[in-house]
Amino acid sequence: MRIVRGRGVDFNGSQLPSSDDAGARCDPGTRSGSTDHGVCSAPPRSTRDRTRATLDRVAETREPMLRIWRPVRQVTFGRRDARSDGFETAKRLAHQKGFPPVERRVGGRAVAHTGGTVAFALAVPTTGIRTDITDRYDRVVQLLTTTFRDLGAAVKRGEPPNAYCPGSHSIRVVDGGKVAGIAQRVRRDAALVSGCLTVCRRDVAATVDVLDPVYDALGVAFDPGAVGCLADAGGPSSPGRAAAAIEAALSTEPWHDSDQ
Repeated sequence: MRIVRGRGVDFNGSQLPSSDDAGARCDPGTRSGSTDHGVCSAPPRSTRDRTRATLDRVAETREPMLRIWRPVRQVTFGRRDARSDGFETAKRLAHQKGFPPVERRVGGRAVAHTGGTVAFALAVPTTGIRTDITDRYDRVVQLLTTTFRDLGAAVKRGEPPNAYCPGSHSIRVVDGGKVAGIAQRVRRDAALVSGCLTVCRRDVAATVDVLDPVYDALGVAFDPGAVGCLADAGGPSSPGRAAAAIEAALSTEPWHDSDQ
């Protein structure tokens, strides 16, 4: 498996150089089984192109790829948001809060990245029209739930009512808020399972501050109390430690269709 780690904001909290400054600079030397420690920037508008390029590469090489990073500050909107009458207002409100609005291809409703949230994207090859969507969802949710419990967090599958980006493939604090959400994009030759994790309390506050007015503009129910974090569940408050645990959990699994 090819692993790429640390693009966007490195795990010491420093934002990497923007690609607006003389272009994105990536180390071309990353090899199978190696790790790229954050030598390429990830401006928000590059997300779609990076997703497409990742899926194309995995489809061609048949080698799974895992990317783990801390996205720069932004609110990513789903396709359902883009069809809402309040979409333009929601984007303006996000921008006023200091969160550039970005449209994404996967997932449902708006998600806030604070610069401290941890994101992952697992790209795997698929065979023919076989997609195994449910199996991939279940495997990733179970792996991450077990991983977070091993870190000391009291979490379980599911989410509270009126959570941000509501869906069936989430992880929450037991009797508390949503900690992580999982989405998936599937093509005939490759699939991308992606998600984001809120790690500490300051990111909960920042998420609520921007998503409360955004969801109001979109006309979507949102409960600020439905936002949780790994630290709330008794887990670590370090994004780096959480990211390392996610990497260990996902990179050791067989992800080819023939292995499932």
